[in-house]
Amino acid sequence: MLSEKTKKILIITGFIISVIGIGIILYFMFLAPSVQTTPVAGITNTGGQTGGLPTAGLGQPVTETPEGEVTLPEANEVAHGGLTQTTILTSAAVTDVTLSSDGQSMNYYDPSDNRFYTIGSDGSVTKLSNKQFPDVEDAAWNQDGSKAVIEFPDGSNVVYDFTNETQVTLPQHWEDFEFSPNQDQIIAKSMPTDADSRMLVVANDDGSGAKAVQALGENADKVQISPSPTDQVIAFSDTAGDQNGFGQKMIYPIGKNQENFKGLTVDGLGFESLWSQRGDVLLYSVYSSSSDYKPLLWVVDGTVNSIGENRRSVGLNTWVDKCVFSGNSAIYCAVPQSLESNAGLQRTLYNATPDDVYKIDLTTGRSSLVARPSENMTMENLQVTEDSSLLYFTNAADGRLGYIKLK
Repeated sequence: MLSEKTKKILIITGFIISVIGIGIILYFMFLAPSVQTTPVAGITNTGGQTGGLPTAGLGQPVTETPEGEVTLPEANEVAHGGLTQTTILTSAAVTDVTLSSDGQSMNYYDPSDNRFYTIGSDGSVTKLSNKQFPDVEDAAWNQDGSKAVIEFPDGSNVVYDFTNETQVTLPQHWEDFEFSPNQDQIIAKSMPTDADSRMLVVANDDGSGAKAVQALGENADKVQISPSPTDQVIAFSDTAGDQNGFGQKMIYPIGKNQENFKGLTVDGLGFESLWSQRGDVLLYSVYSSSSDYKPLLWVVDGTVNSIGENRRSVGLNTWVDKCVFSGNSAIYCAVPQSLESNAGLQRTLYNATPDDVYKIDLTTGRSSLVARPSENMTMENLQVTEDSSLLYFTNAADGRLGYIKLK
């Protein structure tokens, strides 16, 4: 027989063991952390309208190790619709980039030493000139990158020929320069103090033979210089106002010889445009209530006899200055991974939003994801090589020049 003392000890011991057991069970039922797989964020549908094209996912699964650790997919060397390696060519910020005459390398201005250079995809750098250009404010290149109109903060403007190492001075009251497609003419806004004398002008690239094309008055900021490859349209005027109370506007093309071209109707505000290489297609972006006031891309016919016809949205929410034509059948665009409502009204809030790269196939009308850069970055100044093998860009965060391989 057990003594009373022994019985009490056994009862107390059993009670303690029961409490510990119940505590362990409760911990694993309610408090122990569970092993979860963290998904890679998919790409949201950026189409601004009902019926816009759906966007593609990254196309690469996230794998989980036996220990529960998440392994992200490796970046591809060539763009195939998922994470893609980026190659950065410059160690510091560069500006005024353009494709060079060889169709493969890039011209740029280096603010650190005030010179212009060209750089290849292998990182090899060549001076375009030994001449220094202190504090360049802007440079507008001709089509083959051999000349540039260079603007300075004091208002002075020069045309510099990098092939012949010659320089011509232009009037200080001229601004907002673009070369015409024939390369020996420039288009600019003549902006004297008197508003009544402000004009859109065309001149030879040495400043001679200047011809007034269109009076600007107080509306100079509503006229965008945008010469067509056919050398017929030189600018667009956004001066008509709302056409019907539903956000539609009429944009008027301005002809080089004061032709009376028909206008194009756009559904929204903030019109900006980009010509195809042949001038038969016009890409533009606007924002409106139907796109939740996010910028939305549209494609229309670009020939002067049918300009604005066959209007269709490509279902991508981005600004047209983040796009570039590649040949005559494709467009590449940097598309922000996320945009909130009213983004078109407050673009500066999205200057650091990471981009994905999409391709618009003009033959089929479809858009598809090409690449998500392996490092989050906001892409600007897109340029595609003539063989469509590389997509150059500058990183908005630090101004450095880089590229991704398209093939």
